[in-house]
Amino acid sequence: MKTQIVLLGTLFLFSGSFCGTNTEKANGTERTSPIFEGTEKAEITLISVFDNYQVNPEMKTWWGFGTVIKTSEENILFDTGGNSEILLFNMQKMHIDPKSINKVVISHIHGDHMGGLEGFLEENNEVTVFIPSSFPNSVKSMITNKGAKYEEVSGYKKVADFVYSTGELSGPPNEQSLMINSKKGLIVITGCAHPGIVRIVKKAKEFSKKDSVYLVLGGFHHPPKSIIQEFREIGVEKVAPSHCTGDAVRDGFKKEYGSDFIEYGVGKIIEVN
Repeated sequence: MKTQIVLLGTLFLFSGSFCGTNTEKANGTERTSPIFEGTEKAEITLISVFDNYQVNPEMKTWWGFGTVIKTSEENILFDTGGNSEILLFNMQKMHIDPKSINKVVISHIHGDHMGGLEGFLEENNEVTVFIPSSFPNSVKSMITNKGAKYEEVSGYKKVADFVYSTGELSGPPNEQSLMINSKKGLIVITGCAHPGIVRIVKKAKEFSKKDSVYLVLGGFHHPPKSIIQEFREIGVEKVAPSHCTGDAVRDGFKKEYGSDFIEYGVGKIIEVN
């Protein structure tokens, strides 16, 4: 059964939710998958805090990507964009306290995804940063010099309850993506999808043992338009392409997916519950 998406368009505080102007809400359930056996499915909120696409005109845009993932247990920042001042400005505008973030996940080495990390750690160093194991020692030293901890990721890894890394997939550059066991099914979030967006989604399905994917969100790295049909073939229900996907492919997804296309950009909030 397809989920009906309702645009709420309200502002509210991070102490129970998130401030913003665009909220998608989804309700429903999905069968248990073996890899998540014994794990309750999560209510998830996804908040765009850094992107070159803009949904809320009060937010600042810059080339890059950053999304806050809120579960019932903790808050995770996936990528930090290319500029810490803009990242922190947008978080402040949305009433997201940097100190409310428990973990940071960096998808890959490029500056538009980790350029804001150092400045963020100056505001909150009580986090663990999950980085691909191929990262140079200079990045690891920067993290520890700021007083934070890091964990290297090579293979499939649990980041938090309901949230898992695909592990490093070869690019170049090597890149990790996130898989979330939401109440509506598997959510896949990509930073830039250098290893190939379809390959990443197929890997996520393989790891999670799920037949379909509820939502794929993030940068798709200027893929050919043929991936739109491939997404249909591999069972992707909803899409929220942004950052480096490219306007032509975004427009193609919007035409093909209709109401299952989510316009994602800085200031957007998606609730899955």
